Amino acid sequence: MNSKHLQQIPPLFQDVNILVIGDVIVDQFIWGSVSRISPEAPVPVVNVGKEELLLGGSANVLRNIASLGGRGALCGMIGADSMGGELLRLMEELPASTDGLIASRRPTTVKTRVVAQGQQVVRFDREETGVPSRLTLQKLLNYLEEHLVDFDAVIVSDYAKGMINEDLMIRVHSLMADIRREQQRPFPLIVDPKPSNVHRFVGATIITPNHHEAEIISGMAITDAQSVSAAARQIREQIDCSSVLVTRGEAGMALWQEDETLVTIPTTAREVYDVTGAGDTVAATLALGLAAGCSTQDAAVLANYAAGIVVGKVGTACVDRRELQATLAGLD
Repeated sequence: MNSKHLQQIPPLFQDVNILVIGDVIVDQFIWGSVSRISPEAPVPVVNVGKEELLLGGSANVLRNIASLGGRGALCGMIGADSMGGELLRLMEELPASTDGLIASRRPTTVKTRVVAQGQQVVRFDREETGVPSRLTLQKLLNYLEEHLVDFDAVIVSDYAKGMINEDLMIRVHSLMADIRREQQRPFPLIVDPKPSNVHRFVGATIITPNHHEAEIISGMAITDAQSVSAAARQIREQIDCSSVLVTRGEAGMALWQEDETLVTIPTTAREVYDVTGAGDTVAATLALGLAAGCSTQDAAVLANYAAGIVVGKVGTACVDRRELQATLAGLD
């Protein structure tokens, strides 16, 4: 891959506007240290040093888009509660509209991670899942019908909390098809899926399951290049998408393309501290690359470099465009 060519792509991100549709989460981190075991039970006692709230789930995808220099907006549900207010406060730090965030009766989803000496001790989730109420769904659809045309690409970030449902995806597909036909322009749909919902993503531009998700969706064990190729082909045929990008951790990525060729992309991560949010980084970088007009393979390679940076950070991290540019410059 020509590094000079890759270096020319990230500056184009500033002209791109991405809509992220998906499950909105607040990631809460409690950082501390452990020096003893509790006398009450055989568990560590964590002495809390600090607490941190970060954008998580689909909101972290948007955070990555902004950090990489792009523009975007988020369409999803939050609760009319204190954590919903905290999420809106965090959103104010981004160059992004909050018009697509609909307050619902269910509480804002919160994932709390307790981390001591750099290791996650426990995670507990506060959430209510299920399909949105009829009123909330209608408000989401109204936003999409009014604003979808303003974007250059759409990311569906599915965390299986209920936001990505049948009625919503039917309308998204219909609206995107109308825009492509009327404006005669590419309008990529990038999907970070959950296996149980994969049937909703028929016709996507690219789908990005991880190794485990690809095995579930395809019904095949993935052990080598031949099996990942067979699994990716099965997924592509199953949902009639243009491309499949399987993220495989230490094994890198495997891209099955529309011309039925497999491109294996080795991992670029030097050290892996935390994989939290790596899939969000991949989806964001892919969407920015495709919306900026680069090939699927170039976008996947850029996403691989971005993921290699983010897994070297602890917590729900994102990648700065300067970090990505520096990494690409170092390839010379």
